[in-house]
Amino acid sequence: MTNVRVGIVGPTGYAGMELVRLVAGHPRLSLSYLAGSGARTGPLDAHLPHLRPLADLLPPVEPLDVRKAAETCDLVFVALPSGESGRVAWDIAQSGKARGVKVIDLSGDLRLPKDVYETWYGRPALPEEALASARYGLPERDRASIRDAHVVANPGCYATACALAVLPLGEWLSDVTGPIIFDAKSGVTGAGRAPKPHLHLGELANDVYPYRVGLHQHTPEIERAIGERARVLLTTQLLPVPRGILVCAYVPLPPDRAPMVYDRYTSFCEREPFLRLLPEGEMPHIKAVNGTNECHIAVRWDERSRLLQVFSAIDNLGKGAAGQAVQNANLMFGWPETEGLELVPLWM
Repeated sequence: MTNVRVGIVGPTGYAGMELVRLVAGHPRLSLSYLAGSGARTGPLDAHLPHLRPLADLLPPVEPLDVRKAAETCDLVFVALPSGESGRVAWDIAQSGKARGVKVIDLSGDLRLPKDVYETWYGRPALPEEALASARYGLPERDRASIRDAHVVANPGCYATACALAVLPLGEWLSDVTGPIIFDAKSGVTGAGRAPKPHLHLGELANDVYPYRVGLHQHTPEIERAIGERARVLLTTQLLPVPRGILVCAYVPLPPDRAPMVYDRYTSFCEREPFLRLLPEGEMPHIKAVNGTNECHIAVRWDERSRLLQVFSAIDNLGKGAAGQAVQNANLMFGWPETEGLELVPLWM
């Protein structure tokens, strides 16, 4: 079978460079086009020295040409900042529509309805036609619609980790007695590669702090991902580590469900190739998922507070970005979801 020709727009950002690594190792994908919207053009290994062993296999990074992307690729990943990425993804999808080009956008631009997006992102949304064309790409929830999609909105990193923590509860989410509280901590690559003073080593090292409290744009995305069955209170915090997300969720579940929780999670997770329910009493580590597309989950009923505690860990660049994008691509082309994603974690 001829490999699918792949383009990546934004290959020098953190999610983009992870896409390059995953696509290069995928047995059915072949990189044919790399494009940036900024100053980083030319040989990719000149910007990313760790990719030097792949130098002979990689095309140079070019200034973005939407028509060329649509004509030379069967699949395009767009990994630019929100506010720019969705527009590029939509333009490529429109230009390549006659050829059946598939597009996966890793930004937040295509994930939410117009009014919700403008409220939480603080900028004008894309046209309704563009928003309606995209399918939300959380495979554990949206597998059927992803298979038939030509444009997929890849979920956000926090939204993925939080939604996967509670999706196994299913219809029980409608019975919670209050908001679901998500305490979520992320490595610094989640903030992007552009230099910012608060991300300098001297500022970030030996520190942990909350940010965008009550304002984080993944809040409505989480609520939509769980079917708007419950209100969400999300607190995001920055860790002085490169990658990984750890979520601690507190769910006010009716106490009579407590004896059935672990079995319910077991039933859900054993059907999913990238969800790992840990043995009772064991807790997830971000180091155990880094470099992979896995999500590790642990559950505990706290009798004293009458709360269900759920812990989830993902790699924000893996299941939270590039890994999930490749999983979505596998679904869109009818391949096994694990193709190119059976990876060993980067513990060190």
